[in-house]
Amino acid sequence: MENQAVKVIDYSAFAGKWYSLYSIPTLMDKNWKQTTETYTLIDDEHFDVYTTYHKEGKPEEKSITSKLFFDKEKPDGEMKAQFFWPFKIGYWVIELADDYSYVVVGHPDEKYLFIMAREPKMDPTLLKDIIERCRQMGYDTGSLVSQEHD
Repeated sequence: MENQAVKVIDYSAFAGKWYSLYSIPTLMDKNWKQTTETYTLIDDEHFDVYTTYHKEGKPEEKSITSKLFFDKEKPDGEMKAQFFWPFKIGYWVIELADDYSYVVVGHPDEKYLFIMAREPKMDPTLLKDIIERCRQMGYDTGSLVSQEHD
């Protein structure tokens, strides 16, 4: 299987709250747990993203805001995330359920991976199948960590 971005996304259907269930984290979110991301579509040009999380072993909830940009010249799933201006990183939607119940976000170089769903848990068989597809695309699925949603 090839690591590539989804060609067509209904951005309005993609908007809303997602629970990050498993990830190969970035340096920034390495010790985050119970992460949620809420995407708000702005003028069909980008998403404003509001992320909540708990640092491992800490009870208080933290939050951060970011933006997610589209490029009309590229597949819909090939986006760029911006946490700190002017830096942007690759954010590829590599798998998306037809009903937008789950999404898998990867990276052009298979560095990061996020399995997110609309609910804080996912059918174990579906999760196993998603992880296997990601492994076949070249992701180091042995590095996946649970976000430990209750």
